[in-house]
Amino acid sequence: MEKALPSIPAKRYFTIGEVSDLCGVKPHVLRYWEQEFTQLRPMKRRGNRRYYQHHEVLMIRRIRDLLYDQGFTISGARNKLQELVQVERDKRKAGEVMLEGVEVIEVEDSTFSDFEDSTLPEERDLVSQKLLFVRRELFEIRDLLSATH
Repeated sequence: MEKALPSIPAKRYFTIGEVSDLCGVKPHVLRYWEQEFTQLRPMKRRGNRRYYQHHEVLMIRRIRDLLYDQGFTISGARNKLQELVQVERDKRKAGEVMLEGVEVIEVEDSTFSDFEDSTLPEERDLVSQKLLFVRRELFEIRDLLSATH
């Protein structure tokens, strides 16, 4: 099962068919895994259509690797994922950097003087909120990437 998977396109949401192609897993298997792995919760819209985000595609690839390539059972893979999540939480609490070579920049250390267009306090607040949102997403991506290595 050492077939190389295609790269994940830079988009926000993926349909179950797209995820199936990206991860080499049939759609019915993805629906089953949703029942078995509580971390896997795609957004559902009209008609119960599933929309997966980038981090969920990465998680599905991790689950696929554990089950198909490393030979874990569903129960064993579930435990391994929970263990990886706990290790990452512990590292974060201890203040360890998950990825070597990545500089951690705290939002509090940033100044908004670089934003020429943002001179009003309301605009600075909006920029601050956007930066916090981006920071949160980057931490999620970092955690997912470090869990796969």
